Amino acid sequence: MHKLTKYILLSVLVGLLILIRLFESNLFYDPYLTFFQNDYLYIDSPRREIFKVTLFTTLRYILNSVISLGILFVVFKDRSIIKFSAVIYVLAFVILISVYLYFVINPRQEDYYLFFNLRRFLIQPVILILLLPAFYYHKLKN
Repeated sequence: MHKLTKYILLSVLVGLLILIRLFESNLFYDPYLTFFQNDYLYIDSPRREIFKVTLFTTLRYILNSVISLGILFVVFKDRSIIKFSAVIYVLAFVILISVYLYFVINPRQEDYYLFFNLRRFLIQPVILILLLPAFYYHKLKN
């Protein structure tokens, strides 16, 4: 892949992640967006539709994951890295969404901070931020 093409693709993919973040309140049903912007440690959990918030959180995770896998492919051009990353994304989703659902169904003020941080892994490309340097370091060692 030509360097210019690589940089353009990376720019487009990163731009898509930025657009998802910029338009999150318009694209996704998430009552926790405004909840966590306030002093959430001292207020009650917002009213929410459990199925709808889970569906939109899942959609956002899938979009971020697909774009992140695209970024990893453009950077490393290695199918084994993409397959391994896809397995990581699926396993992480199963674990994170299970804990996320527990917090959504059983909201307790003492769990809000943990819920806030766990939710970040579902709605932001945090796993990409962890995988990029890990694979880069692995590639340097080999």
